[in-house]
Amino acid sequence: MQSVRYIREKGTKEIKQSAFDPRFHLAAIVDSSDDPIISGDLNGTIITWNKAATRVFGYEPEEIVGQSIRRLIPPELHYEGDQIRSKLRDGSHIDHFETTGLKKSGERFPVSVTISPVKDAEGHVIGASNIARDISDQRRNDESLFMLAAIVDSADDAIISKDLNGIVRTWNEGACRMFGYTADEMIGQPILRLIPEELYYEEDELLRKLRAGQRIDHYETTRKKKNGEFIEVSVTISPIRDELGKVIGASKVARDISDRKRIERLLIQSEKLAATGRMASAIAHEINNPLESLMNLIYLARECSPAEGKAYNLLRIAEGELERVTHIAKQTLGYYRDSNSPTELYLHDLVENVLTVYNSRLHASSISVDTRFNDVRKIAIGKGEMLQVISNIITNAIDAMKGGGLLHISTRELTRSKGDGVHMVIRDSGTGIGQEHLEKIFEPFFTTKGDMGTGIGLWVAKQLVEKRGGEISVSSSTEKERSGTTITIFIPFAIPALRSGAD
Repeated sequence: MQSVRYIREKGTKEIKQSAFDPRFHLAAIVDSSDDPIISGDLNGTIITWNKAATRVFGYEPEEIVGQSIRRLIPPELHYEGDQIRSKLRDGSHIDHFETTGLKKSGERFPVSVTISPVKDAEGHVIGASNIARDISDQRRNDESLFMLAAIVDSADDAIISKDLNGIVRTWNEGACRMFGYTADEMIGQPILRLIPEELYYEEDELLRKLRAGQRIDHYETTRKKKNGEFIEVSVTISPIRDELGKVIGASKVARDISDRKRIERLLIQSEKLAATGRMASAIAHEINNPLESLMNLIYLARECSPAEGKAYNLLRIAEGELERVTHIAKQTLGYYRDSNSPTELYLHDLVENVLTVYNSRLHASSISVDTRFNDVRKIAIGKGEMLQVISNIITNAIDAMKGGGLLHISTRELTRSKGDGVHMVIRDSGTGIGQEHLEKIFEPFFTTKGDMGTGIGLWVAKQLVEKRGGEISVSSSTEKERSGTTITIFIPFAIPALRSGAD
């Protein structure tokens, strides 16, 4: 049996209405709509009012039906209603007109209104239907997005987005200033325009990490400006995901660190000069005694008759002393020669070279040396840089053991999840470093030696070790009978490729 419903028509009589009557369905749709749907005549008098209109505007039907639609509009915007009614009389349709609505409480809110003319059977316009949508949330979201866009565009850093093919999608003002390209010149172009050719491999590695959902933090590299100039940058790259969580691109924040890196290089060069002075002083002390011996031996040789065998023996001793001087000179040249290119060598050989240079100073300070070397594989490393690291640490150890002590140095191969390498420990029995100073020990210009220290030796050591992909750490104690400092260094066998904070 067909379901029926009794409805009241024009407030006068009840009529039986079929549940499948199109007019019934239309009325049900209007009443269940989430948006206010209001109809009125051409004078602006409200005729119908659905449940959503009550929820949004606050009026019950009996309060508002028969009233002017102006009650829903702020007084200063009443002129808009007059203009709209004028267009409706011409049969015009108004889509998504954004204006301000007025609630029963007096609260104003942003609203988007679509207004359509209502026509009679002859096609004459007799009124209007209004579908209103509260767009407060949309406006808030739009304002948030606008603020975010303004923040991005006003940032000093270059903020760029790209897709997974490396094509630039957005380009802020900071990127314009940093790289010299306008947004029109870069959007739609490959990001490779900013990368030196010899570093193209970085982009492949970055995209691989991004597809895996990884984030790359503060990766330091070199990029190229429009004018061909190279700049050093620190880049943080984050994956961009769609609503399903799939990675569809990347956002990049690039900061120009050219000035900082220039200062770091100056500091390192300054420490190299300081190290040169320390080494020169040590070498002068080392060659002083042999040279005095040579002077005496040569004098004695002149006094001796060539026929005597004693002269031969004296000259042979002189030759040995000369060989010692030559050995020290070669070590010095090897230390100061710029060797940024990695060389395959045994780490313990570098330790022995440094110990030879500081031998007399260690002896004069009554410091015994205990070495235990167990690194049987060569490692590719910058020889001069690693000598500088070891020299800095051993010098600090000597300074910490004014009254003598024990310097223990060990090397061994170590297997770790991040890769195999050589693990070196340099431990002294000196005065130690207070716990309050330990966390600052690798900071530039921090020193516990007062006027005697530059405060950049260990900072430089950390820079050089980490540049090679290694790690350096320190522990220390000032307790009596247990005082001393231990420096631990790990250098991986493999020269690291692209690294990130996400690894």
